[in-house]
Amino acid sequence: MDHPIRLSRRRLLGTAALLGGAAIGLAGCGRESADALTRVRAGGDVVVGISGERPFGFTDGAGRLTGQGPEVARAVVTGLGGGGLVAVQVPFERLVPDLLDERFDLVTVGLTITPLRCQQVAFSRPDYIARTGLLVRTGNPLGVATFGGVRRSGATLGVLGGSAEFEYALAAGIGSDKIVTFDSQGALVRGVAGGQAQVGALTRISLLDEVRRNAGIGLEVTRGFAPEVNGRRVVGAGAFAFRPADAEFRAEFDRELTALQESGRWLELTRPFGFTEDNLPPPDLTVDDLCARTPES
Repeated sequence: MDHPIRLSRRRLLGTAALLGGAAIGLAGCGRESADALTRVRAGGDVVVGISGERPFGFTDGAGRLTGQGPEVARAVVTGLGGGGLVAVQVPFERLVPDLLDERFDLVTVGLTITPLRCQQVAFSRPDYIARTGLLVRTGNPLGVATFGGVRRSGATLGVLGGSAEFEYALAAGIGSDKIVTFDSQGALVRGVAGGQAQVGALTRISLLDEVRRNAGIGLEVTRGFAPEVNGRRVVGAGAFAFRPADAEFRAEFDRELTALQESGRWLELTRPFGFTEDNLPPPDLTVDDLCARTPES
């Protein structure tokens, strides 16, 4: 695991200003002006977008960039000869637009692969699979277990703006007037706890992490489930997102990511964040399958 190299305040602020966001978790000494693959081959840094969400991509108490996505990305980048990562943190719903606006080289928060996103970005091979969970009051007084159950209950549903869960909710027939959007995972949890929404939806692994860190909040997480779209259950799989033009960088990244998954190193990197063998994508699961919403097997 790499350790960040402290940069001067002048360079740190200069990088942040260049990128229009907060540059954090720095490692190595890259050339911000070159394209990502050129920088990596020269031993430089890759600029990544995060949204500060646990366990996928955040900074720890020491200010170090970490989480499932950054740790895997860091291993890939160093495997390709790069120095490390520079992170820019933005609200979740800004990740894709800011990637396309070239504020960073890739997104490392485990974006769920959906047909809509496939029209906007190019995904790496699947990085993980994870089921959806619902955040409910302790005891689940509404008795909800799926998006369909939320619709039938008439409850308001909290989701992250621009999230896959927002897409799933609409596909389940939940009216937009019943959906409350939040700009961060923490805000979503606080919103459900405070009654702004009666139920929250996110990957179950994220919600479990939030509840563990907020003991006594009066909330619990339902069993995981596969959402339905057009009458079919869909696989929830996350991946790293690239600009479509960066095909060579994505191909090189995929090569190293595949090697990590096949060697067992991926599991070593992700286990501290609550990931297990069940979250490792099967080798035959492809981005093309997921972009077409392949039914869960």
